[in-house]
Amino acid sequence: MGGAYVAHASEITAGYWNPAGLYHISSTQVSYMHVSRFSGAVTFDYGGVAVPLDERSALGISFFRSGVNDIVNTLNAWDPVLQQPRANYESLITTFSAADWALFLSYSRKINERLSAGVNFKGIRRSIGDFAQAYGYSMDAGAQYRVGVYRFGVNIQDLSTMLQSWSVNREEFQLNGDEINPDTGQPYTFSEVFGQDLPQGGTELVLPVVRLGSGAVWPVGDRHSATAGFDVDVAFDGQRAFVPNMGDVSFHPRVGGAFNYAGVAEVRAGLQRIQTGGDLGGITASPTVGAGVRLDRISLDLSFGDFVGITAEDLGFTYRLSAIIRLQPPDQQ
Repeated sequence: MGGAYVAHASEITAGYWNPAGLYHISSTQVSYMHVSRFSGAVTFDYGGVAVPLDERSALGISFFRSGVNDIVNTLNAWDPVLQQPRANYESLITTFSAADWALFLSYSRKINERLSAGVNFKGIRRSIGDFAQAYGYSMDAGAQYRVGVYRFGVNIQDLSTMLQSWSVNREEFQLNGDEINPDTGQPYTFSEVFGQDLPQGGTELVLPVVRLGSGAVWPVGDRHSATAGFDVDVAFDGQRAFVPNMGDVSFHPRVGGAFNYAGVAEVRAGLQRIQTGGDLGGITASPTVGAGVRLDRISLDLSFGDFVGITAEDLGFTYRLSAIIRLQPPDQQ
């Protein structure tokens, strides 16, 4: 649905979309998802477990990894004296990954028949191989409101503002060659060979993002339903290029819909990354399509994105595979 799900989230993945919807689960759920973006250049993995505490509340834990793998490290393959690759450069090339890791602890509670609320407590670890890493901690807060067929939601991500502290492992930038710099009488350093200063550690702020969601679920006949969603992310990080904005406040809309057949099968479509201007002018968007089936204890889903336009031509497709397993309590088995 293009990610237009803040108002609709009502199962285990609500821990990401909007923790307020997590209380809807009636039994323990386990989920896993794998995303391959841009023909595998970027991978995203998610796993989670959610448990109902009672009829009005639920607890969940979610794990995320997003990364680029097999990045080539050629630091020691370069000959600083001859200014060319070493004769045995292939044996000196290694690889590393740049990845973000996250752990969410979610709690959701039903306030009344129409309103629910939830929070996420989360920790983030970012790494660039063994060269640098950062840690950050934050929280999200969300709410959902339902009246008739209509759905409304809000999820304030990084409500407390996240401070990420970067540290650099300077030893990883030391070269293994034994060539001596005649100007210093010492082995060549990274800065001397590559003409760059070593990266420095520091801190950066991740500002809150307000994710607003709306939508509706209409019954179609006796057993079917149609769903529509429209979300807008409101960011305060000063994005202006190709994004609708009012000064330092930018808006990121998403829209989508789905048709559910007898509670067993569903097809979906949506638009995300809706932008203005750019090289093509006008308005551009990235479409997504997907389908899923729900069996007695398991749901399986497949979706595709980034399959049209310049993104697909340059970077390739994106696909997402996911599954949810519902574990019934002993008295229901």
